[in-house]
Amino acid sequence: MARALITGITGQDGRYLAELLNSKGYEVFGLVKGQNNPRVELIGQELPFVELVSGDLQDLPSLVAALEQTQPHEVYNLAAISFVALSFKQAELTANVTGLGVLRMLEAIRMAGGSQNNPIRFYQASSSEMFGKVRETPQRETTPFYPRSPYGVAKVFGHDITVNYRDSYGLYACSGILFNHESPRRGLEFVTRKITNAVARIKLGLQDTLVLGDLEPRRDWGFAGDYVQAMWQMLQRDEPEDFVIATGKTHRVRDFVAAAFTHAGIEDWERHVTQDPRFFRPAEVDLLVGDATKAHEKLGWKPEVDFDQLVAMMVDNDIEVESRKAGLA
Repeated sequence: MARALITGITGQDGRYLAELLNSKGYEVFGLVKGQNNPRVELIGQELPFVELVSGDLQDLPSLVAALEQTQPHEVYNLAAISFVALSFKQAELTANVTGLGVLRMLEAIRMAGGSQNNPIRFYQASSSEMFGKVRETPQRETTPFYPRSPYGVAKVFGHDITVNYRDSYGLYACSGILFNHESPRRGLEFVTRKITNAVARIKLGLQDTLVLGDLEPRRDWGFAGDYVQAMWQMLQRDEPEDFVIATGKTHRVRDFVAAAFTHAGIEDWERHVTQDPRFFRPAEVDLLVGDATKAHEKLGWKPEVDFDQLVAMMVDNDIEVESRKAGLA
């Protein structure tokens, strides 16, 4: 039986990936930090087939121990301080976990699997935020990086150190440069889920206003469930390579807001939305749109869920969740 270790198991990507791997017959392990992780109970209920192991991307010995315990064939490093706005306030922590955490996991793999013919395959979750102030549009694997946040900078380090370990030690190590991908499992701190949750509550009469920052940035939004399929596909190839994973279509934050309200049957959405300078980034990324031609050609991967379907899925989920919480369901 194939075995996989997933860091970031409690996030949306970790949960979708665990389900995918389980459906393919994998034994799935999830790395969790500490004894009182508040989301451990959720994993136990939602993903009872996942065996949780203790480990911390800030602690190399714990990673070596986790690898020795689980003996994985594949490691998916999805854990990070991934909320971009928070990275400006906790830049050092972001660098330590999102950047140096990748180095520690690679070093742990090298120590646990050996320096020659290492059997462990490694996937690094890179990010479109690495492109930042973009040098070309659309962005592809060869586009130079120009990150605009501590999160983006840390992801560049993680990406480059993965390439370095692949080149230096012959590890099967690759990165997926994933553009924005969302789902009903996205955390409420992210703007997409903040939007759909607020729309659901406004629809149900539980609140009246949605407060946002800049409505003009454009993003390439896809469905997380589609994107984890690409992660798995990358580790099944004979040779490791990096791939951009994206839809190739871009929408403004304003478009996402309008689509969410429209799906909920609220046409005059502008009266419910206000802007607050507190939610503007110190350095904004205005446009991200990916060219996933390489993934189409070499992996045979294409997204199945389009923008309108994604927004509808998230709004419907939040209406159900908020109805149940309010005793309306």
